[in-house]
Amino acid sequence: MGARVARLLSWIIRSAWSYARGHAEIRSGSRAARRFARFGAGSAIAFPTATVYGEPWIEIGDFTILGGDMTLAAGMGPDYDLGPGTVVRIGSGCAIGRGSHIVAHKSVDIGDHVYTGPYVYITDQNHSYANTEMPVGLQWPVDDPVSIGSGTWIGANAVILPGVHLGRNSVVAAGSVVRPGTYPDHAVVAGVPGKVVRTYDPELGWQPPMRDMGTPTRVPTLASGPPTGAPAEPPEPGSPTRFPPA
Repeated sequence: MGARVARLLSWIIRSAWSYARGHAEIRSGSRAARRFARFGAGSAIAFPTATVYGEPWIEIGDFTILGGDMTLAAGMGPDYDLGPGTVVRIGSGCAIGRGSHIVAHKSVDIGDHVYTGPYVYITDQNHSYANTEMPVGLQWPVDDPVSIGSGTWIGANAVILPGVHLGRNSVVAAGSVVRPGTYPDHAVVAGVPGKVVRTYDPELGWQPPMRDMGTPTRVPTLASGPPTGAPAEPPEPGSPTRFPPA
């Protein structure tokens, strides 16, 4: 009897969890989505979320997906008035990996078609330790805006520090810690601390040259084919075309 009850409870819990994951995500048009400054058509934040606050100062474009266990925050905490304008701007066609953190106090701007692996940390604020007589956690933090160019890929567990400005179609290797600075378009950043390890020259191509990467695959789509109106090929990064995710 005990085993039968345990199996029944297990089935109930798994069924309830599956229902919650399918119906409790924040979707465009929902009451939770209306709290945001903008929540584009076809976008969603997967369930469960870790921490979400400061929605009136957050913009999310069209067909952008944010993974579960997401921290998405504007300001020092809930119920702060951050004034006019938005603080977090995430473009269209983006996919932000599970367990990632986007924490902004001044400005975090993420372009279109930006993809990240899981557990990526992006913030525009850091602790200050200038006063040697005061605990670091009690010193007023320092803000420095962050921008991530359209078409960029950020690998799992990467950290984007305040003051980082990544160019278009950049790549950040998994586990990298990107230091403050302006990085060119098509830069590959890797390491701790992150350094530019590969760049693209219009005449010479990639420097250093890339080894054979195999045969590129198409973006996966639903078994029934891409949604009506979806382009036959993925759009150029930064283009006005919105590519709905599968």
